[in-house]
Amino acid sequence: MNMIMFMITLSLGLSIALTALNFWLAQMTPDSEKLSPYECGFDPLGSARLPFSIRFFLVAILFLLFDLEIALLLPLPWATQLQSPMTTLMWTSALILLLTLGLVYEWAQGGLEWAE
Repeated sequence: MNMIMFMITLSLGLSIALTALNFWLAQMTPDSEKLSPYECGFDPLGSARLPFSIRFFLVAILFLLFDLEIALLLPLPWATQLQSPMTTLMWTSALILLLTLGLVYEWAQGGLEWAE
C-alpha cells in the first residue's frame, strides 16, 4: 500500500511540475500566422469554392485500396494452417496479381503522374 501511494504521489508531482514548467517556458508571442485558421494550404479568407484537383482523390483511393489489401493479407500466415493451404495461397496470389495489374495499368495510363 505504501508503494502505491508513493507511485501516485510521484506521478502527480511529476505531472504538476511538467505542466508548470510548460507554462513558465512557453513563448506566448502570437502573430497573424498563428492566429489564422489553417485551411490545408488554401487562403482562409478567400472563396470556399475553389476547384479541387482530382489527383487528391486518386491518391486517397489508391491508399485505401492498398491499405485494404494489407488488411486482407494479414491473416495469411494463420490461414496456411487450414486443411487446404494451396487454395488459400491461390486466392492470395490472385488478389495480389489483380491489384498489381491495376497499378501497372494506372501507371501506364499516366494516372499516377502528379504534373500534367
